[in-house]
Amino acid sequence: MSYKITDKVTWVGKIDWELESFHGEEYSTHKGTSYNSYLIKDEKTVLIDTVWEPFSKEFITNLKKEVDLTTIDYIVLNHAEIDHSGAMLELMREIPNTPIYCTKNGVKSLKGHYHQDWNFIEVKTGDTLDIGKNKLVFVEARMLHWPDSMFVYLTGENILFSNDAFGQHYASEMMFNDEVDQTELYNEAIKYYANILTPFSKFVVKKIEEVVSFNLPVDMICPSHGIIWRENPLQIVNYYMDWAKDYQENQITIIYDTMWKGTRRMAEAIAEGIKSVDQAVEIKLHHSGKHDKNDIITDVFKSKMVVFGSPTINKGIASSLPLIFEMMKGLEFKNKKGAAFGTYGWSGESVKVINQELEKAGLTVVNEGIKALWNPDEEALEKCREFGKTLADC
Repeated sequence: MSYKITDKVTWVGKIDWELESFHGEEYSTHKGTSYNSYLIKDEKTVLIDTVWEPFSKEFITNLKKEVDLTTIDYIVLNHAEIDHSGAMLELMREIPNTPIYCTKNGVKSLKGHYHQDWNFIEVKTGDTLDIGKNKLVFVEARMLHWPDSMFVYLTGENILFSNDAFGQHYASEMMFNDEVDQTELYNEAIKYYANILTPFSKFVVKKIEEVVSFNLPVDMICPSHGIIWRENPLQIVNYYMDWAKDYQENQITIIYDTMWKGTRRMAEAIAEGIKSVDQAVEIKLHHSGKHDKNDIITDVFKSKMVVFGSPTINKGIASSLPLIFEMMKGLEFKNKKGAAFGTYGWSGESVKVINQELEKAGLTVVNEGIKALWNPDEEALEKCREFGKTLADC
């Protein structure tokens, strides 16, 4: 399967409808994904990226329907991660001497993955490659989100091949942003940013400002995963600039685990208290033991405050919560407040432990938190509502 993008550019990747998780089990892909590879036919023929290794044979078979492999003049690898380069072993068996353009770190990474000494050509920002009427302009994009990452810009067609930036894990037979459900597209794009690119936000801002300074017209942005931005393509660039600057919405997310529903009842009462003071704030509740961890992290990313609750278990907290805290530490969220609550039977350490974890994750803890003994009665729940009111005013 292939899709004509322009007269000179064809999508030759793979749509993976069945994928349920990515990066091992680190990222949930409720909507599948795509591995976007692009074939450029000018006076020279260029292949940009390949697909994930399980689809390598299928990729080569389909690519042969589009082009005689021996006529491919150049291969460009924007990123060496396996979902981009996974078909390289199969491809290079067919055309072993074809030059491979990538960054210096890309060479190191590709050699580390495949242990092959292919015909590598190292490029850096500002380097160009004439391919006929048009040329390719290379732009290093270090730490977006690997050290080897880069963008490629195709003059004439005014296309930015943006690698992992501006992408989504989103499978669709529709290839362009103006053809798909806009809410789905936005939700998958912000989830992708929140869970993958957040810790590199300072690099996002710097790189976007650098690319903008080149004054290159952009008619289309072609990422390595998901939908191609064709209609108003710079809208996703504007989103990234917002998301990269300590992003928050008027949202408070309450995350809890519970044994006998007492902590859940506290969570609901706290939400009632918040809402009674601030009708405009959006409140999300997540059971950390049942809800998807990446969806939870996306709501953390969007929130101005995150409230965690747990019963005390073995002088600590429920086992589902440390995973969320560990993810938050790695993602290095900024400009967020936090608070804690929980039920207990005799020792009652959970609130203290949660506050410590919130501080380690870089959140500003707004108060000492609130505890309820055993199963909260109506008096305890009213205290939770009052607690929620104080959070609304923080």
